[in-house]
Amino acid sequence: MFYFNPLYLLISIPALILGIVAQIKVKSAFSKYSKIPNEEGLTGAQSARIILDSKGLYNVSIEKVRGFLSDHYDPRHRKLRLSPNVFDGRSIASLGIAAHEVGHAIQHSSDYKFLKLRSTLVPVTKIGSYIGPFIFFIGYIFSFQPIAWIGIILFSLVALFTVITLPVEIDASNRAKKWIKTNMAFSHTQQKGVSSILNAAALTYVAAVLQALSTLLYYILLLVGGRRR
Repeated sequence: MFYFNPLYLLISIPALILGIVAQIKVKSAFSKYSKIPNEEGLTGAQSARIILDSKGLYNVSIEKVRGFLSDHYDPRHRKLRLSPNVFDGRSIASLGIAAHEVGHAIQHSSDYKFLKLRSTLVPVTKIGSYIGPFIFFIGYIFSFQPIAWIGIILFSLVALFTVITLPVEIDASNRAKKWIKTNMAFSHTQQKGVSSILNAAALTYVAAVLQALSTLLYYILLLVGGRRR
């Protein structure tokens, strides 16, 4: 049985609380602004196409995918994938989310360095998230620190990925807000709605960073403390 380090509570609880708050804010903002039509009367797919074409990104296709808020940009295939509510929706929320994902396509076309770095880390991050903790606890159980440190190093790549993801997502949101403000005749209320949606989403990435870093710190404290029952 592992010795439970009380510091884990102090380290993890703030990140956990922030994560819960972020999810509540996202759902609340989406629920509110998905019921308010955008003043342009555009679907998420239509708005995404307009923004892409305005940037000369005619080679980026748009397709509908299953899932709730499963929206994402696939840089490998240059495809913008939008969930049904966003693809067909004509709400402020649908337009804001679609514009955010287009922001990633624009980042890709302009060789945005943080996006390139994040894409490079995706394969090793998948390995680190699944194998890192397993290797760490194997090393910890058998009191073999070199193995445990390998697990920590692997998991640190996950933490690094979340840190790099944060500026990528914030930049995409800023690009979306700027384009909408410049090119769409939205009222102040509608502009505020778009910002509310995107700011709430950004908070989830802040929470992810804190959760990954707190877990990494706990692993290190557990190993350095070296206490095991």
